[in-house]
Amino acid sequence: MQCYSVIIADDHPLAREGIRSVLEMDQSFSIVGEATDGFEALELCGQFQPDLILLDINMPRLNGLEAVRRIRLSYPQTHVVMLTVSDDVKDLFTAIQYGAQGYLLKNMEPDDWIEYLHALLGNHQEISREIASRLLNRFRTGNMYDDEPSPLTLTPRECEILSRVAAGDTNKQIAQSFYIAENTVKNHIKNLLEKLQLDNRVQLAAYAVRHGLISD
Repeated sequence: MQCYSVIIADDHPLAREGIRSVLEMDQSFSIVGEATDGFEALELCGQFQPDLILLDINMPRLNGLEAVRRIRLSYPQTHVVMLTVSDDVKDLFTAIQYGAQGYLLKNMEPDDWIEYLHALLGNHQEISREIASRLLNRFRTGNMYDDEPSPLTLTPRECEILSRVAAGDTNKQIAQSFYIAENTVKNHIKNLLEKLQLDNRVQLAAYAVRHGLISD
């Protein structure tokens, strides 16, 4: 069984305890360190080179947004997932721009946490439906990415798959929707990431929302 080393970075002791209790529900996660701010998170990443770091956005001394930028530059092999209770989705886009591969809300169900992290670490990187909904409702338009490729470069099938990614569907669900093989979906998503110069499914979802490729 695959075992993933994890660092938890949050300045609130009760929050760290809660996160630890969630991860300890699954034997595939091994917590190797806990940090109370961004500087400690960086130090622990250097010490343990973890598979995953769960990084709170609001921390003293060095906040999570700046920490993710530094961690991704120094330790690109480490997956970074942001933690927040904030309704300000601008933080999500900033974190993605800085290299975060995922984003979890602290009020999500523990089972959803585990499923999400397994998907991300297994290179599926599904977005939770709650996050997909936030993207859809709050960021349909924007001028933050004026220089990104146009959706006119996409085929009709790519647009269809992109819309399902933004809705939070898994590869399996997308494959079932279009009666195609799951590996075909994976290839489409790989091509979309390359064509749109994006890094992960969260960025794909944001792109789909900004360009009106997903409807209510």
